[in-house]
Amino acid sequence: MEPVKILFLIHDLGQGGAEKVLVNLVNNMNKSQFDITVLSLFGGGVNEELLNNNVKFICSFRKAIPGNSKLIKVIPPKILHNYLVKKKYDIEVSFLQGPVSRIVSGCSHKDTKLINWVHTDFNSKKTALTGYRNLREAQACYSKFVAHAFVSKTVMNSFLQYYPQKKQSILRVVYNTIESDKVRSLACVDVDETISTNCLNLVSVGTLKDVKGFDRLIRVVSRLLNEQYRIHLYLLGDGPLRDYLVDVAEHLGVSDNVSFLGYQSNPYKYVSKCDLYVCSSYREGFSTSVTEALIVGTPVCTVDVSGMQELLGFNNEYGLITENSEEALYNGIRVLLDEPDMLEKYKKKSVLRGLDFTTKSTVKSAERFLIDVLRG
Repeated sequence: MEPVKILFLIHDLGQGGAEKVLVNLVNNMNKSQFDITVLSLFGGGVNEELLNNNVKFICSFRKAIPGNSKLIKVIPPKILHNYLVKKKYDIEVSFLQGPVSRIVSGCSHKDTKLINWVHTDFNSKKTALTGYRNLREAQACYSKFVAHAFVSKTVMNSFLQYYPQKKQSILRVVYNTIESDKVRSLACVDVDETISTNCLNLVSVGTLKDVKGFDRLIRVVSRLLNEQYRIHLYLLGDGPLRDYLVDVAEHLGVSDNVSFLGYQSNPYKYVSKCDLYVCSSYREGFSTSVTEALIVGTPVCTVDVSGMQELLGFNNEYGLITENSEEALYNGIRVLLDEPDMLEKYKKKSVLRGLDFTTKSTVKSAERFLIDVLRG
């Protein structure tokens, strides 16, 4: 039997969570069963070099075109697809909602199965319309897909609020693929910077952009320091808000207690050596960095965003979930600082929960989904 020819289309292979998840997935899929091509609209992403040689990689443009999102929005999907996708595939996957899904919806091959893989919580109409001119156009494009994969149940429910599906559409929650054994191995590597030994170390990983809420996390750290708690925050990642966040830390007088370590190809060696992983995001899909924190055995305190209850339990079994506000996050971290026994309990629980996210199980789940779609 010939391998299934499958195309994964993504905006770029930069430092984001979905980008890393795609690389993890395609690297570990059965190559005797799937002939895989990854098409990145724009090149230069840090995750490109991590693709295995048995995964075909195509880059449409060497680097991002200024204003590309607006350009993609005005060109008809069929024209975009015909220009960018040169071959015919059995399955085409939009591995991010929005502009990429708009392009894939323009496929004119009637026997090609189209899949929309959603990573973001559609918590507002603005988010739901990302990449589209209006709701009518978005509904028309999303209706071209025979199947939709969602990284969490919350993401699926939020998508269906705006885009109800026909009965014959395949809807499936497919959890992110993490290379768990590799993560644990890399977590044992020594760090270049000195991790403080005389205080409780907090860590967070992500692109330095608005949605991650790092400014409110820095304010929480400032507030706790003013109350004489001995803590240090390590932020791993780069992005457009770096200078602003550095200014926030300086303005609050906490620069000595907030370390900006930039993008790290191996964040796990830092996460594993810190006492608490904190997620301060306003919105998530199914947090890769929180999953990785569990895998390396670091306790988690997070605001309530999509996927956290699936990760940590509906009753805070494997980590502490607070309301999605700065005040609630402050209170949650403070509780863990005041109750070291609770922090130690979550350390043990995180190790147990991390065992559920093996590479083999998540890849098999994705492969079953793809075969189900192919068979209709």
